[in-house]
Amino acid sequence: MRSKFISRDGSIWVPEYLIAIDGKICIGCGRCFKVCSREVMHLYGVDDAGEILGACDGGEDDFDGELNRMIMVVDHAGRCIGCGACGRVCPKNCQTHVAADQIAA
Repeated sequence: MRSKFISRDGSIWVPEYLIAIDGKICIGCGRCFKVCSREVMHLYGVDDAGEILGACDGGEDDFDGELNRMIMVVDHAGRCIGCGACGRVCPKNCQTHVAADQIAA
């Protein structure tokens, strides 16, 4: 796997892949999801104890009254192309990105 690439202007570019979102900091605003063309992350419901209840389907599911808040969860990390768009729009800076040359193949 290549970890460094050359951009059109000749500069070196190293993809930084999204590997995690801190559920304690994430506010579930969905900005990262909206800019991601690869569906790397999805909205999940969380209960009062901080336990993840499951994926939110976009409906009005309140998980039998257990829903406290929603957060984004990286559930398809392998789809990430390392563009960094999600990190640029995150208002809480709750994402962890790792450079391609730091990830084992």
